[in-house]
Amino acid sequence: MKKYEVAKIILANKPSVPVNTTVQVFAPTNIALCKYWGKRDDELNLPVTSSLSVAIPDKGAQVTLHTRSDKDIISINGQIVAENSSVYSRATAFIDLFRQKNSCFLQIEYSLNIPMSAGLASSACSFAALTKALNELFAWQLPEKSLSILARLGSGSAARSIWSNFVEWHAGTRADGMDSYAESLPYQWPELCLGILILSDKEKSLSSREAMKRCVNSSALYASWPDQVDHDMKLLHEALANKDFDSMGSTAEANALAMHAVTLASRPPICFSSPETIAVWQKIWALRASGLKLYFTQDAGPNLILLFLGKDIPEILNAFPTITICRR
Repeated sequence: MKKYEVAKIILANKPSVPVNTTVQVFAPTNIALCKYWGKRDDELNLPVTSSLSVAIPDKGAQVTLHTRSDKDIISINGQIVAENSSVYSRATAFIDLFRQKNSCFLQIEYSLNIPMSAGLASSACSFAALTKALNELFAWQLPEKSLSILARLGSGSAARSIWSNFVEWHAGTRADGMDSYAESLPYQWPELCLGILILSDKEKSLSSREAMKRCVNSSALYASWPDQVDHDMKLLHEALANKDFDSMGSTAEANALAMHAVTLASRPPICFSSPETIAVWQKIWALRASGLKLYFTQDAGPNLILLFLGKDIPEILNAFPTITICRR
């Protein structure tokens, strides 16, 4: 099945021309505690496994849409995006799924407060925000489950950035992907803090999309990845339900390291970590050995997200003065 066929099913009897002329929507970035790594369908961005994430509510992407009479224009943080760029082609191809040809052109203004393509889910929050903005522009009035499926067509993990909470993305089994969607989980944990530690804001040399494909096709460790996820998902649900910080933190950290082990075992190897990343791993392990309750997770990039509790913020700031602390 193709993306436009999925869009056609979800948007049956919905407007294909804008009802509004200007809308503005925000979507948070989401940090996977149990990673999405590998696809069973590249066209529909269907994952091999389920995943579980937590949103950082005030970090992510704001999208403003204005209708236009001629060509699309895209800007990111005030800078016009070249029409021959991959960012432009991905965004316009996504919008083409929903609009009548040559009847709706848009000015798309992205405003992100996180680095792009640096392993902080910038693509996820951008496509989630764009999906929510299109929902308002066209007045589709879609439920969140449908928005999650549509956002997934743009970027897999965008399925999780529809919400500002703990979220599970169900892998599903159907070939059309209609059972592969995310949903908000009932867990509340206001004491849980996340710290963004930017070690590099440079765009990574290999996209997550290409890295996943290489891992699925060549990593000797990938066959064990689904079992790892099944094990970790159960532990995370139990830890979140019981607010067991050590179990949650240790499971998230182990899951991230397992994902990076899979990438290192691919051919040729993929290493998203920098020497600075590994030095911070070791610093965190030393701090934890000294009694500080501190864990990390790491997506497909060199930057780290630290996991800790609010009571330990002074110690975290002392150890990592450049960290950005996000309370939920």
